[in-house]
Amino acid sequence: MKLKLPRAEGRGPRAPKTRRPRRFSFGHRPAAIGHGFTLLEVMIAIAIFFVGSFAILGLISSSLNNVRRLQRPSVDASPVLARYAATNSLIEGTYTGSLGDPELLGKDYRDYNYTAVIEEIASNHLYGITCDIRTAYGRHDVISHMTTVLYRPQSPPGTLDGGIGIIGR
Repeated sequence: MKLKLPRAEGRGPRAPKTRRPRRFSFGHRPAAIGHGFTLLEVMIAIAIFFVGSFAILGLISSSLNNVRRLQRPSVDASPVLARYAATNSLIEGTYTGSLGDPELLGKDYRDYNYTAVIEEIASNHLYGITCDIRTAYGRHDVISHMTTVLYRPQSPPGTLDGGIGIIGR
């Protein structure tokens, strides 16, 4: 025996149930409203990720370049100019050699050559020395270029003092 309960007053018959359109998702369950990401949000998140990734890669790259630079010997023309500054007498001419010579810098610098040009720039034994450092192999780009002026009264007469000077002038 079934008991019938009286209906509450003011209510009419129940409305028939309608089917809601099915939402598709990547999981097995349909996505609930308001729980997914829009395409725009996903694209912004990916853009932020790539900007951060490229910034970190740039920092790593510059750090590796600095480490490589620290491992290579630092080369400039000052040791060659110091050699000429230590002499009492200068003779005009063009001089070449290797920085790897034992009396200069040693075997760590054997891959570098120098060219020094000595010329009298004023009478009374005032000499200008110009020195270029280049790589010994591959491209011969100038790595270092330095110039100095030295007064050496014990030097033989240069081109301005009536001496023979540089050959070919």
